[in-house]
Amino acid sequence: MGKTTGFLEYQRIDPKKRPPQERIKDWLELRVPQEPEVVQTQGARCMSCGIPFCHGGVLLNGMASGCPVHNLIPEWNELVYRGQWEEAYRRLVRNNPFPEFTGRVCPAPCEGACTEGYIMKPVAINGIEYAIIEKAFAEGWVKPRLAQDTGKKVAVVGSGPSGLSAAYYLNAVGHRVTVYEREDRAGGLMMYGIPNMKLDKRIVERRLELLRESGIQFVLNTEVGKDIPAQELIETYDAVVLCTGATKARGLEVEGKDLKGVHLAVNFLKANTKSLLDSNLEDGSFISAKGQNVIIIGGGDTGTDCVATALRHGCESVYQFEILPEPPVKRDESTNPWPEWPKKLKVDYGQEEAIQRFGDDPRHYLISTKRIVGNEKGEVKEVHTVEITWGKDPSGRMVPQEVPGTEKVWQADLVLLAMGFVGPEDTIPNELKLERDFRSNVKAEYGVFETNVEKVFAAGDMRRGQSLIVWALQEGKLAARAVDQYLMGRSVIK
Repeated sequence: MGKTTGFLEYQRIDPKKRPPQERIKDWLELRVPQEPEVVQTQGARCMSCGIPFCHGGVLLNGMASGCPVHNLIPEWNELVYRGQWEEAYRRLVRNNPFPEFTGRVCPAPCEGACTEGYIMKPVAINGIEYAIIEKAFAEGWVKPRLAQDTGKKVAVVGSGPSGLSAAYYLNAVGHRVTVYEREDRAGGLMMYGIPNMKLDKRIVERRLELLRESGIQFVLNTEVGKDIPAQELIETYDAVVLCTGATKARGLEVEGKDLKGVHLAVNFLKANTKSLLDSNLEDGSFISAKGQNVIIIGGGDTGTDCVATALRHGCESVYQFEILPEPPVKRDESTNPWPEWPKKLKVDYGQEEAIQRFGDDPRHYLISTKRIVGNEKGEVKEVHTVEITWGKDPSGRMVPQEVPGTEKVWQADLVLLAMGFVGPEDTIPNELKLERDFRSNVKAEYGVFETNVEKVFAAGDMRRGQSLIVWALQEGKLAARAVDQYLMGRSVIK
C-alpha cells in the first residue's frame, strides 16, 4: 500500500498544534491543518505489510489493539497518497460514520498496532483520517443519508457516540429514528464532556444538522425515566436502544470530600462548555478556576482536560495526582509487546500548556489523597497526601501501600475529581428491571445487544463500561444491525 519504499524515504510528520502560549488564551481548536501534499506523503509511509494489524480491533490484555471500527486504513492511505481524496473518503466512511470525531479525540489504537511502529514510528493514521474528512466536508461530499421508509419506529436514548451511531445506521436503512437527550444540546459527552479546544462544538453541530436532514428526530431536555417513563417508549416504538453511557462518576471517599470547592470533573467541564456556548462565559454559570490553586485527582484524559480548562480560566497553580506509577518513556517489550496498546509516557496538550505556563509537568505519580481540609467557612484550603508503592496483599492482589514519612500538604482552593466512571445511572435499569453484570453495566451479549426485556437493546459504555469513542461507535453500529434484524428478519448493515 502507498509507496513501496515510502516508509524508508519519509519521516513521520504529526499535525502541529498552535503554540501553548497562544492557545491558552482562547477556546479554539488546538490542531493546525496540514497541507494536502504533506498528508499525501504521510499516506506513502503505509507499508505493504501482509497482515494490517491497524484495523484488527481486538482486545489484548484488556486493551484495544487496532481500530475497533475496522477502518480500512491501508486502502485510504494509498488513495490519499495517489491524490484520490474523494475515493479515500468513500472508503473511510464504509466503516466509520463520524471520522471528524475520531480524528480529533480517538487515542488511535490503530497506530499502536501499526506494523511499521514495530521498528520505527507508526504511520500518522489519525492525522490522515482528520485530513480526509475535513476535505470531504469542504468539497461537499458529505451528504444526508436518505432511505426508503420501512414504517418501523425506533427510539434511541442518549445522543453520545453510541447513540448517534445507532441512529445513523438505523436511519440509513429506512427506520424512523427518534433520539432522546436529557441535555439542551445533543452530542452527549462529545458536547459537554470534551472541551471545545479539543473538539469544537461547531463540528458536533455540523454532524447533528446532517443527521436531522437525514430524517432523524431529536427530543432534547427530556430525561427518559423521569420526564417520560421508559416503559412508554417500549409501548410507543417497535424497538428501543439504550445508549445513556457510563455517567456515574467515581467519587473519593475521604474526609473533606463534601467541602465547598470539591467537584466532579465532569461537572466542571460540562458547566464550562455550556456557559461558553450560551454566553462566551459571560453569564458566570460555571465553576471558575481563576486565581485558584487547583488540585486534580486523576491522571487520565479527563484530568488533562481539567488542567487545560483551569489554565484558560487563569488559575494560580495546577497539580494532577495519579495513584499509578509513571509510565516508561518507551514501550517495554517484555511486558507490553507489540501489537498491544503501548503503555508509555505521553505529554498531552494540557501538560504541554502547564509546562509552558509554570515550567513543570503538573503530574505527580504514586500519590494517594488522605484527606481534604477546609477552613472555618467550609471551603477547601488543603489536600493531604502520601506517597505509595504497589505490592501484593495476602490474597495476591496488587494494592497500594503507604510510604512512611512521605506525607505532604498541598494548598488548594479547587479540587476536581477525575477518577473515571463506575457504570450507568440506575433510573432506567431500575424502572425496566434490566439485568446487570458484576460491574453494574446493563447485561446484553456483545453482537446480540438485546437485554432481558423484549425489544430493548443496550450499547456503548452503558453495556461495556467506560471505554473509547471507537468502541462506542462500533457498538452503536452493531446494535443497529441487531435491531434491524429483529425488525426485518435480516439486516443489510455490515
